[in-house]
Amino acid sequence: MFYDYKEMQFSEYNKSVNYYKENCSRLITIEQFVMCEIIHFIDLHLPEITRDYNEASNLYSFWKNYPPLDRGRSPVGDQYPWIEVGEQVFGNKLSRYFAANFRVKDSGLPSGADDRCIISSERIKQILRITDSVWVFIDIKSAGPRDDFDHAVMSPYQISGSGVWDTIDEGVKNAPIKATGKHVSHDFLCSLAPIYVLSDGTIAPLVTFAIKPVYKMIYDGEKNVGQPLSKIKIACIPNGLLLTQAPNYIKNHPHLFFPGKDDKSKDPRKIRARVSFGVLKEIDDWRVKEIYIR
Repeated sequence: MFYDYKEMQFSEYNKSVNYYKENCSRLITIEQFVMCEIIHFIDLHLPEITRDYNEASNLYSFWKNYPPLDRGRSPVGDQYPWIEVGEQVFGNKLSRYFAANFRVKDSGLPSGADDRCIISSERIKQILRITDSVWVFIDIKSAGPRDDFDHAVMSPYQISGSGVWDTIDEGVKNAPIKATGKHVSHDFLCSLAPIYVLSDGTIAPLVTFAIKPVYKMIYDGEKNVGQPLSKIKIACIPNGLLLTQAPNYIKNHPHLFFPGKDDKSKDPRKIRARVSFGVLKEIDDWRVKEIYIR
């Protein structure tokens, strides 16, 4: 199975890469298209999203004796990790939205984003021309008032790269991306291909998003008594061809990626990087949106 379709995939992949290097505006347009779909989904379902997110606080008596363990460095201890709340509330709803509005494949990959599916439609074909499909990768990254930073921490398995496939037997390889900080820098070894070719010939460029539900903390005196949804941030991270080929965002915006939470003792293949929302907005103002809960 590993090699059954490699000749076809090699040929179609390189044709597609060459096409989108010459027509990079089509990748940018499809990213904006999916961003608009996600925003529309949130606008449409915001009351339901807010209700289900806030229900986690209302269910406190059922989990107070078995709370999620603190994560991160030096937690204060007065707030609860809300990561799975965000993943549960957004992931399931978004999957249903895509299924209602597009043809969907839940094709497997060994690793990747929290939520991912291939969506197909004639509207996508009008943008991408050589295919009617795009593979949407979405990571849900819940945050509280103390860690609502203007960036997202991304793993190598959440970002696509240069995607060079020189010979059939080599497979797709990515050149390292430099995560550049004020004082230190490191190589970020992104692991995803910018385009995938399925066994049935479907061509699926990758689009990558981070959704950051941000909760506030309600206090009764000095005690935290609730963590309701406060706002939602959505960020679109460019496809690897856009990052490294044309328009070559990494060259023109060298601080888009900067060092993440991991030190150099960690396996280099697992070291994460932060993606700056501020730089994303410099690239395109639509790449980062915030929706506030009234």
